[in-house]
Amino acid sequence: MFYHLLKHVLLGPLLRLLFRPRIEGLENIPAEGAAIVAGNHLSFSDHFLMPAILRRRITFLAKAEYFTGPGVKGRLTAAFFRSAGQIPVDRSGKNAGQAALREGLGVLAKDELLGIYPEGTRSHDGRLYKGKVGVAAMALGAGVPVVPCAMVGTFEIQPPGKKIPKIRRVTIRFGEPLDFARYAGMEGERAVLRAVTDEIMYAILGLSGQEYVDRYAAEVKAEEEEQRKKARRTAR
Repeated sequence: MFYHLLKHVLLGPLLRLLFRPRIEGLENIPAEGAAIVAGNHLSFSDHFLMPAILRRRITFLAKAEYFTGPGVKGRLTAAFFRSAGQIPVDRSGKNAGQAALREGLGVLAKDELLGIYPEGTRSHDGRLYKGKVGVAAMALGAGVPVVPCAMVGTFEIQPPGKKIPKIRRVTIRFGEPLDFARYAGMEGERAVLRAVTDEIMYAILGLSGQEYVDRYAAEVKAEEEEQRKKARRTAR
């Protein structure tokens, strides 16, 4: 109930008023039944702008850190994310991928929309990075279509590290649903999962127009952070 209050009364109207999102391809979101919406991830604002303009409820898999903050602020943040349709997933440890897969398939089994960011983390520089194969495993395991989505302009309004977004118009584009029925029963094949994931990322790229990097974002972030640490040590 609080989800609908948040979307239709409290937060949704405010977001639509402030950011006046251009919405393209909304007809590509199925009116009913399970489906995955797979998008690029440029900003913290993405979590709220896309759900605000969809007619249907959408559930996202979110990092567990959003739900485990200390004190009153942490509890309020966790309550807010749950109310916004987010499910916590622990991304650490060897079983992290299986936990995300289990949670995602549970949402799809209820004929709901599942939102996924295949890159696994926000882009730190506005580029589109290699997708992780979990999105393919869920699509094939549940036998559902994947709707590619591109957030355009959200990096500029709230890049990583910026707490308050700029008030500027953004664009949200949805592509035609991708059908992977031809791979039914092959979700255990690593090469198939890679091919499906790459097809999804290519569709997102076509909608967003970003520069593509054929590496995982988390790896690049870690390398750049290590380089900054070395530079600081050298400067001393």
